[in-house]
Amino acid sequence: MHLVKLKPMTAFARIREFSHLFIAAGVLVMGLVQLGSLWAELRTGGFTVDTLQKLPQLIETSLISGGNRMVSGVFMVIMAPGLAMRSRLAWVVVTLLTIIDIALWLSVSHTHFVFGALQIALLAALYLFRAQFSHTSIAAASIFSTGSLFLVVAYGVLGSLFMGSQFSTPINDLGTAFYFTIVTMSTVGYGDIYPTTPDARLYVISLILLGLTVFTAAISTVLLPFLQKRLQNFLAGKERAMKMSGHYVITSRSNLALNTCRELQERGESVMFIVETPGDDLPDDAQVVTGNPTDIETLKHASGKTARAIMALGEDDATNAFVVLAAKELQGSAQTVVAVNNTKNLAKVQRVQPDMVIAPTILGGELLAMALTGEEVSDQSLVDRLINPHASDRENAT
Repeated sequence: MHLVKLKPMTAFARIREFSHLFIAAGVLVMGLVQLGSLWAELRTGGFTVDTLQKLPQLIETSLISGGNRMVSGVFMVIMAPGLAMRSRLAWVVVTLLTIIDIALWLSVSHTHFVFGALQIALLAALYLFRAQFSHTSIAAASIFSTGSLFLVVAYGVLGSLFMGSQFSTPINDLGTAFYFTIVTMSTVGYGDIYPTTPDARLYVISLILLGLTVFTAAISTVLLPFLQKRLQNFLAGKERAMKMSGHYVITSRSNLALNTCRELQERGESVMFIVETPGDDLPDDAQVVTGNPTDIETLKHASGKTARAIMALGEDDATNAFVVLAAKELQGSAQTVVAVNNTKNLAKVQRVQPDMVIAPTILGGELLAMALTGEEVSDQSLVDRLINPHASDRENAT
């Protein structure tokens, strides 16, 4: 018995393993720092009724002095738990916000150098460990996107109300504030309401950038995966997720597989193909599942457990053998049929114990030799040689 000694994990590997937690903590701290000015003003007067009454003025002051930092801080605090859960959506939102913060830091002179340097370091970490944030869920992404959209709309409505006197047409009611927010976020810009002061212009810029950020994140994490899945089903044309039983599953598009499908369909049998990429060479009336045929989940998707037979008729003997192993893991009633293309692999394929082994190339060679030597070939011997290859060939294969 040979024992394999595992190599000790390097320091970088350890950092990479927990990088999502470090980045989430850094984003949380960065968000709290960006909300520091508002927090300091709230702490100065304590949490009293007077403080709550002055809360709109405090928020307005924070918006004017650095509105982009305030809303960025809110988003970073909200997205930090998502980063800890390796959410791809949270990574996209935080990355875009960090890029915007860096761009504004470069364009505004009164921003602290240390803050900008930390933002650059955060962006570098997000890029370096981007592979750690691979968890995608349409449901979770929809919740994050919807929440982010409401936050941006609230930021736009409250900000335009607090700074209403700094626009060409004063904004004094919720209806006008909501209208201005939607027009600005959509970058339509009718021109009926526009900022007239530098602070208002900076606020409008931050609203446009945040609107585009949230919209882009929603498109990339919710809509695109959904459309991609629908497009794959459309291009496949025949791929359907349905419960079937008593059908035949063929895990290849080889000539043998296509001919077998045609013969089965002529006998009124249902056939389902498993292929890695869709194509036009498959029969129009055959069901198709796109995926790896050696993956047990793909076989489940093709209702392999209730199939009459799972036939690995590909041109690669190793893949055919792995298909048989995956089919046996289903523990269903389906028979396993495997094709052997190379005589040398016959004994190896038989070790996975398929229910039936066919070797068309071996059969072709035997029939040719028998015809040339004048041997008689009966129907029974032909069938026996097809599904039970010659014993001498098995010995040569070993």
